Amino acid sequence: MKILLVGAGGVGDAFAKIIARRSFYEGVVVSDYDLARAERTIASIEARHGAETAARFTPAQIDASDPDVVARVAREHGATHVMNAVEPKFVQSIFAGALAAGADYLDMAMSLSEPHPTDPHTETGIKLGDDQFDQAADWETNGRLALVGMGVEPGLSDVFARYASDHLFSEIDELGTRDGANLVVRDEAGTEIFAPSFSIWTTIEECLNPPVIYEKDRGWFTTPPFSEPEVFDFPEGIGPVECVNVEHEEVLLMPRWLDAKRVTFKYGLGEEFIGVLKTLHLLGLDSVVPVKVRTADGPAMVAPRDLVAASLPDPATIGPRMTGKTCAGVWVTGTGTDGAPREVYLYHVSDNEWTMTEYDAQCVVWQTALNPAIALELLATGVWAGTGVLGPEAFDAQPYLDLMSAPEPAGYGQPWGLQERTPASDTPAV
Repeated sequence: MKILLVGAGGVGDAFAKIIARRSFYEGVVVSDYDLARAERTIASIEARHGAETAARFTPAQIDASDPDVVARVAREHGATHVMNAVEPKFVQSIFAGALAAGADYLDMAMSLSEPHPTDPHTETGIKLGDDQFDQAADWETNGRLALVGMGVEPGLSDVFARYASDHLFSEIDELGTRDGANLVVRDEAGTEIFAPSFSIWTTIEECLNPPVIYEKDRGWFTTPPFSEPEVFDFPEGIGPVECVNVEHEEVLLMPRWLDAKRVTFKYGLGEEFIGVLKTLHLLGLDSVVPVKVRTADGPAMVAPRDLVAASLPDPATIGPRMTGKTCAGVWVTGTGTDGAPREVYLYHVSDNEWTMTEYDAQCVVWQTALNPAIALELLATGVWAGTGVLGPEAFDAQPYLDLMSAPEPAGYGQPWGLQERTPASDTPAV
């Protein structure tokens, strides 16, 4: 397996550092529009693991917006798999480039939705991932696999949902992805600052679009942004966090393979973050349509959202100033295999202090990058296999969770939790 990694930002950098410890691949091309970023990632691997390990990594410059360039770079390096680790606005070009190069493809966020109405009784238009699933026949015909939504959310959350469907429930009422954290970022003086732990470009996209909900007797429909707030009690010391509906891929992926009466995604954003997002929208700063601005070198066309992203701290750099944990998981309700009502929360917690010490990567980007690494190892060893456009739910979850939780060096040493939430027992079990 030869991997072309597209993007050496926060998630791409963490992905490279994670698989530097693994041996299932022949080599990795770390590519980025900014070649220096790719070179920094490889230099970091060499500093931590030595020149022999770093020799498996090659830097390259790439324009992710041009499918012909993606295909050319993939062919030049003999890539068998293209790993997309950039913002979702580049999904379609990288997706097309991988297929043209005859390579398999993975991403952690699917093709974007088109603006759709907030009236829940109207059609949702082009949904997340529609453009990719519309091309499934092309991938099948070419005998290639596109594994989409293989990050943490979507990704690990979908693996958890498949595991719950196969092993824990005879009937599922709701698959509810719930994401929360107690992360805090401070400046050099120790004052708490506003610094999103993930790409603000992506966060604006998913949080300001109308969220999608799935109900079996109704199909997919939308609600207003930040709707249906609820307080969810997250494990391992994070505690109660208010979560709201957000547009996310799980809701579009899970119903394609799993039988559930309802599928939702709720994110613990916090009052301050929601206020910032609403203000950005009010001012038009969430727009991706370029506007003319004055600069020292004359007029330039700049998308307001890109300006916001450039003005905030790079998520890849805030790890040393961040404290706390982040939790990703799926809350499943329904009927257990014994016929009794059951509620469980399957989850994974990432501690920033640990990820910074072990990988020099902040916990949110690290947790996202962990999952495509595991998936690629399963594909490399033939445990997972398929053609077409598939989500994580299309594969057996058990070997994934076994590899994830097994101690290093055989596995990844990342235990996951299963917390019973039925009235009969509120004691967490792993």
